[in-house]
Amino acid sequence: MSAAFPAAAGTAAKWRAAGRLLGLLRPVRARMAGVIAATCGFAALNVAAPKYLGDATDVVVESVVRGEFDETKLGRLLLAVALMYLGASLFSWIQGALTATAVQRLSYGLRASVEHKLHLLPSSHFDDQHRGDVLSRATNDVDNVSQALNQLLNQLIMSVLMLTGALAMMTWLSPLLALVALASVPVSTVITVLVARRSQAHFTEQWASTGDLHSHLEEFFTGHEVIKAFGRQQAAAATFREGNERLFRAAAGAQYLSGVVQPLMIFVSNLNYIAVAVIGALQVAAGTMTIGGVQAFIQFSRLFSQPMGQIGGMLTLMQSCAASAERVFALLDAPEIPADAAPAAAGGARAAAARAAAGEPAATPAGRVTFEGATFGYTPGAPVVQDLTFTVEPGQTVAIVGHTGAGKTTVANLLLRFYELDAGRITVDGVDIAELPRDGLRATIGTVMQDAWLFTGSIRENIEYGRPGAADADITAAAQASHVDQFVRALPAGYATMLGNDGDSLSRGQRQLISIARAQLAGRSILILDEATSSVDSRTEVQIRQAMARLRQGRTSFVIAHRLSTVRDADLILVMDHGRIVEQGNHQELMAGEGLYTGLYRAQFAGREQFDGVLEPEL
Repeated sequence: MSAAFPAAAGTAAKWRAAGRLLGLLRPVRARMAGVIAATCGFAALNVAAPKYLGDATDVVVESVVRGEFDETKLGRLLLAVALMYLGASLFSWIQGALTATAVQRLSYGLRASVEHKLHLLPSSHFDDQHRGDVLSRATNDVDNVSQALNQLLNQLIMSVLMLTGALAMMTWLSPLLALVALASVPVSTVITVLVARRSQAHFTEQWASTGDLHSHLEEFFTGHEVIKAFGRQQAAAATFREGNERLFRAAAGAQYLSGVVQPLMIFVSNLNYIAVAVIGALQVAAGTMTIGGVQAFIQFSRLFSQPMGQIGGMLTLMQSCAASAERVFALLDAPEIPADAAPAAAGGARAAAARAAAGEPAATPAGRVTFEGATFGYTPGAPVVQDLTFTVEPGQTVAIVGHTGAGKTTVANLLLRFYELDAGRITVDGVDIAELPRDGLRATIGTVMQDAWLFTGSIRENIEYGRPGAADADITAAAQASHVDQFVRALPAGYATMLGNDGDSLSRGQRQLISIARAQLAGRSILILDEATSSVDSRTEVQIRQAMARLRQGRTSFVIAHRLSTVRDADLILVMDHGRIVEQGNHQELMAGEGLYTGLYRAQFAGREQFDGVLEPEL
């Protein structure tokens, strides 16, 4: 299990999870009251019916002994029994319907809480957590909780009431036989506790293994082309078999141990039945009980022992539900993004951010961005960027270059507040971004990521994502400015072409152009272009560069790039190495300096072999 989700240990944790789960039923307490009322009606009628059947048996016996058959009395008793069972069936149906709706309401709220929680988790949470395991908690574990609760609430309440009612009737009919029946309770309790202690660990392992297996399947699905390209299908299949084997062993152990309970309960119940039958026969012989009374008592003992067996059988559901609930609550309890700071006096950037978050256009050009001694590390004590200090004026374009791992993308993540600074500060128009609401800040920043993300929907909807409700003319204009219009119109369905699987039907460059069109439509005052030209052909690179040039007009732009051809016209170029800015200036100034930038540039355009003395070994 990932360190992001520490496992709760011990029986106390299970009880806390169970209590918290039941606490989620508060919003549907009216339905639950109806469930309890319907169950009480069902139990009362089911418990009363055997007494009437016993009386009917006594009527038949007396008729045989006396030679007179009281058809009227017998008919009334049998009709009463039939009506009782009919009413019990009706109450059972009501109970099932109310339980189903109550549990589905709980599941609805639980899924909504999980979805809301995912939006509140910091980016660092997903850095060390398998996506497949998170998805398993949000889907499989929530579904398991829902199904288990539906059965438990149906059976558990009914079993407890049936136990109580049957015990009361047995005590009324024969205290001696009631004591005989109660002798099975300690034995049943010991069996349940012993099995529960051994099986709970298996259930916890079962659902943890399910999450691990889903993580592997998710990785296999997203990376199937790489797996095939390197001929690693057998290795991937072996990893799957190992995970599947772990899941099999955990699930089989859990089901086997829990499955032992019910047969043992049935065995104890049969021993109890024998004892009741023998002692009851002796009481009939002694004249202290009637045959109908013994018959009714035997039925009550069955009503008593059956719920005992059901409760033992529900052990599987209880433990499985508790294991899944723990995993879901571990997700819900994960540390969230710190709350936004209380707003201070309104500044230009704050006002612009608020207007942008509300969908209003910025009243004045914003975008003076300053990094003042910014320092950050993904893990404590290991800074990725150190003491970054520079200023970008409104409308300027700053390019950030350097070798892989130099900290370029981290700069963009810090500006977007995906991560919080360890030291220093970043300001927009003189206001510390730590004082701005995250959503408002991000509403002023347009972003084009290295990996273009497209969702399942039409091309038009993917572009419109940048500004929901935009007019068709604005969408078309953004597409034309980004070179999207020309290839979209060649498609049979045009802008209505549906995309799926992250737009795999399009080339990487076409997907990137759609991302740029989305940012163009959004019209944000600050722009981040993170490796927007990576992994595309030269012709597409030219198109993307042209689209980026149009997109940058009038905006403060951060361009992160390996291809230095895309940054030659930047107003300011920052050269990063091991998290620090080692050079800065425009293209001409840096080329004249014969430093790291010069080596990087010449290596791309003239061949690495001529510049071994300039570049670092890893470059």
